[in-house]
Amino acid sequence: MVTHIVFWNLNDVPEKEQNAAEMKRRLEALAGVVPGLVDAAVRRGFGGWDLCLVSHHTSRAALEEYQQHPAHLEVKTFVHSVVRERASCDFED
Repeated sequence: MVTHIVFWNLNDVPEKEQNAAEMKRRLEALAGVVPGLVDAAVRRGFGGWDLCLVSHHTSRAALEEYQQHPAHLEVKTFVHSVVRERASCDFED
């Protein structure tokens, strides 16, 4: 099992809360669509990052496939349009 964690700070715009909610909706909806993606949870952060994704993948190969899956790429386009900063970490259990 591989855990994929991503942190984001969103652009400071009037739609910030709506953008956070839309990111959560779109990212969590990928579970069941992208093969090898076991689950995805997005939560609002405090004290450093606006938003955090924690997802679990069946393997490193599944994580790589997730990164290139058309559904993920579509979500990624939206995410890149509303965030100003990103950090990530992956590890294997």
